[in-house]
Amino acid sequence: MTVSVHLVRHGEVFNPDKVLYGRLPGFGLSTLGHQMAQELADGWETTPQILVSSPLQRAQETIAPLAQKFAMDIRTDDRVLEADNSFQGLSDMRRQLRNPKLWPLVLNPFRPSWGEPYFQQADRMAKAIQEVRDELMLTHGPGASAVVVSHQLPIWVTRLSAEGKQLAHDPRRRQCSLASVTSFEFAPGQRIPTVSYSEPVEHLSQHAAALPGA
Repeated sequence: MTVSVHLVRHGEVFNPDKVLYGRLPGFGLSTLGHQMAQELADGWETTPQILVSSPLQRAQETIAPLAQKFAMDIRTDDRVLEADNSFQGLSDMRRQLRNPKLWPLVLNPFRPSWGEPYFQQADRMAKAIQEVRDELMLTHGPGASAVVVSHQLPIWVTRLSAEGKQLAHDPRRRQCSLASVTSFEFAPGQRIPTVSYSEPVEHLSQHAAALPGA
């Protein structure tokens, strides 16, 4: 009697200059990223009823093989966009943070002070998920599902929020690898989902660039 909303992180991005790209346009998938997206789609067994993506190129390219496989249209939703970040466009962050002008941005990692507050990310993501969940329940019924391609930080803080955990966290401890699937399962009348996590293309993500956002 449940419906499921699967949050998928995009695949690896082509980023030879190691830029913290954030919401910048023009950052598409690398060759490995395209392979991740294709293998993710190839292994997706159950036909989803709804496909949703962030407007950013890397997310659109990640969901494209799924849309092609199931002959479905893709909805673009700004609410599942990457987090805003004041360091966007910079590279070599260790060197950049030696600049005293940037120090005020890192005073409060719990907010965080360098970008969009965690609670705002979780709130907009939750609204998008709830809208999809309600449509699945009302229009498609038990067993229906949706795939939403988004980004690591918004997915992670949304999971923390759903599990009733503190949103402030150590970025190194995020369980949200490239092309991973964080699934929210909703029973009728249930506002708090059951959360599960999987890495269908783990064999590929192990070879991805170890960069923030990647």
